[in-house]
Amino acid sequence: MTPSDDPRISEDRREALRYALAIGSGAALASAIASPAAAEETAENTLDRVRANKVLRIAVLPGELPYFNKDLASGTWSGFSIEMANDLAKLLDVKLEYVESTYGNSILDLQSNKIDLGFALNPTPQRALVVDFTHLVFPHPFGAMLKKGLEARTWADINKPEVRIAVDVGSANEAVARRFAPNATIKSLKSRDEVMLEMSSGRVDCVVNALVLGLTAIAKNPNLGSYKILQSPSVTIASGMAVRRESDKRWRDFLSVWVDYNRGIGQMREWFVRGLTLSGVKPEDVPVELNI
Repeated sequence: MTPSDDPRISEDRREALRYALAIGSGAALASAIASPAAAEETAENTLDRVRANKVLRIAVLPGELPYFNKDLASGTWSGFSIEMANDLAKLLDVKLEYVESTYGNSILDLQSNKIDLGFALNPTPQRALVVDFTHLVFPHPFGAMLKKGLEARTWADINKPEVRIAVDVGSANEAVARRFAPNATIKSLKSRDEVMLEMSSGRVDCVVNALVLGLTAIAKNPNLGSYKILQSPSVTIASGMAVRRESDKRWRDFLSVWVDYNRGIGQMREWFVRGLTLSGVKPEDVPVELNI
């Protein structure tokens, strides 16, 4: 799902989609698909060039917690994706070079050889036409923020007419709510701020959203209730890393092995939890069901 380029669509809706799906603008994606993949046939493999130049160029996205955070005073970057990049740089014995970008523009930056690696990107079929993706970093789960006293473990628990659900109109959150809780009383609002106001005022019982959105909202206002990943079924959006398409797949394959290894030893989850703490989320509040 890709946000519309219609200027009438609010920034809140765009932001909701960026956080939930990490997709970026439709214009950027359309431009990427239309552009010829000239970089695919470059003579030098990215892995060889990174090691020879001793520099790994990555896209960084200001304000996109828990993945990226920039300290305006010192210029220092932190967050989940930065932890990953630092580990890669240490392993390859290279320095990091930061290129400020957006989710959508990261794809264009790869194609134009401005960066070597894009983080926190949703591997959509459209994007897979123009870049390569590593193995899954983690499945970003959907669930619900529940008012105090409301218990729910599955979508069936909130799929009832007496359960009032708030979502931001046109977002992935609304799409998920209408698909998996169609019998609930769903209220679509113009912005995430309005959704949170409905929740805090007690006019709705829950808010359907992705894990990062839910956890960070409750960290800011614990009175909203609790966040639960809902099951039966498990609803997730993949989050991965993208690389420039090349005939030699050594760079992509190396990164995939690195991802699998760090997921297997629990390091990826540790980095993710540390990134969430930058938004005020306590480690003990991260659901154990999070498969990372």
